[in-house]
Amino acid sequence: MSKAILITGASRGLGAGLARHFAARGYKLALTARSLDALDTLADTLKEQSPQIVTAVLDVADYASVANVINQCAQQLGGLDIIVANAGVAINTRSGKGQFEQMRKIIDVNLTGAIASAEAAIELFRQQGHGQLVGISSVAAARGLPGNGAYSASKAGFGKYLEALRAETANEKIVITELAPGYIDTDLNSALASRPFLVSAEKGTGIMADLIEREVSFRYVPPWPWTVLAQLLKILPTRILKKL
Repeated sequence: MSKAILITGASRGLGAGLARHFAARGYKLALTARSLDALDTLADTLKEQSPQIVTAVLDVADYASVANVINQCAQQLGGLDIIVANAGVAINTRSGKGQFEQMRKIIDVNLTGAIASAEAAIELFRQQGHGQLVGISSVAAARGLPGNGAYSASKAGFGKYLEALRAETANEKIVITELAPGYIDTDLNSALASRPFLVSAEKGTGIMADLIEREVSFRYVPPWPWTVLAQLLKILPTRILKKL
């Protein structure tokens, strides 16, 4: 029997890339995002590969709707084996420049919305008796980066939440996977002047799909060179960090 995976933020970027890989691997798909038209267009390109695809409008910042949408998708697919909390935003923000509303949006989506998705996933998995939650954090969680303080904070906060959740579910048939991408070529980071060690979206999401199937606890993506670079980033002197 085919496994079923739900992906938030599936209309583009990493979410769409993961949908393509899992469709090619024979998974049933539940694709969610704010744009139903974009989801339906993607689903139409994958219908020959996936045994079943459902699409649903989901804004993870509309916290009250998250559990309902996830549960409806689960009912349509006969359960969900994997839920990927991927939906996120990235906005360059500088402190003290009147950008609080943009910062709040980042936290609302990347942290609070991600936790809302995870909480709904865990409730469903406990009802089913099994499941895998995949949380997408970032290399930026390793250190607060200039111009990205709110983004770094949101991803670091979600990572710590996932660590706690892994401990809480240690005696249950629930797997908690955290993936922390470096620079993968998507529209989320395409405007940046510098994207060191950039990999294509196809390659990056392929690595992510492999790691999800392996049920890893935590990995940087791609593991090389980011496993090493993330540790260096943590100890980089501020005088050098401020130039980034």
